[in-house]
Amino acid sequence: MSAAPTALKADTCSALSALDEPLAGTAAQVTAWLCLEHAGAWGRDVFAGEAFGPQLSERLQAHVDAAGVRLLLIRRPGRAAAKHTRTVLFARSAPDGTWCESFEVSSPADLLDLDLTAAVEPPGLGESVTAPVALVCAHGKRDQCCAVLGRPVAAGLAERFGDAVWECSHTGGHRFAPSMILLPTGYTYGRLGVEESVLAIEAAGRGEVHLSGLRGRSCWSPAGQVAEAAVRERVSVGSDDLTVDGPEDRPVVRHRDGRTWTVPVAAVALPPRPASCGADPKPVNALRAILPA
Repeated sequence: MSAAPTALKADTCSALSALDEPLAGTAAQVTAWLCLEHAGAWGRDVFAGEAFGPQLSERLQAHVDAAGVRLLLIRRPGRAAAKHTRTVLFARSAPDGTWCESFEVSSPADLLDLDLTAAVEPPGLGESVTAPVALVCAHGKRDQCCAVLGRPVAAGLAERFGDAVWECSHTGGHRFAPSMILLPTGYTYGRLGVEESVLAIEAAGRGEVHLSGLRGRSCWSPAGQVAEAAVRERVSVGSDDLTVDGPEDRPVVRHRDGRTWTVPVAAVALPPRPASCGADPKPVNALRAILPA
């Protein structure tokens, strides 16, 4: 298990989680992403009204929910000044149609006029993005771990990869900070410093999946994420070579060449811990793959 960065005290949610909680199976379950550049305040919840005002927030939430898209707010590391236009990244993370497009809008309200249905084929709303895009959670109003641990990672990656790196709003799982999502694949990582994150991005650029710190591919259920990660530990395969289906306790991982693996997955009870800093400790059931040695 990767060690958590040590920039925070031992009683923070990320430090406590790193003691015994596995990462596999903890990625947010999302198939399509809509990332909107917003240099202003994000608030604790992007739809609570602080970012866009109550009325527009409500309309945006209804619009993305109807399309089955997860909205993230993004900004350049270092809090760059607001622009006249805003970059939008629209991505789909399922292996039968993995794509990312980039375009500009003048206002968040412009998104309401777009068909955000994320079909297998890209919609042609903007330019195709072929290189990996890194989203590093730095949502300090949601949890201090994301800000203290995420921002230095985003800054370090930006020095290496430039405009392919963004800070982003809450991705799910503060206690796994620093948390990074790679688009378009949706592979999600936790507890990685700058150097390991560099390796993850470089692997994605080669069509591979870096295994250290892997939380899972977002398009799969938690059990599916665990099963896919377990297969990847044993077989070297490309990022879009595997699909997952079957029951939650025995997901079936399928390779495009016809090979299949049935992976029993079981929940293991862990001692209570806070889901985020300041929250009351609650029991956690971690998922583990049960495969023969």
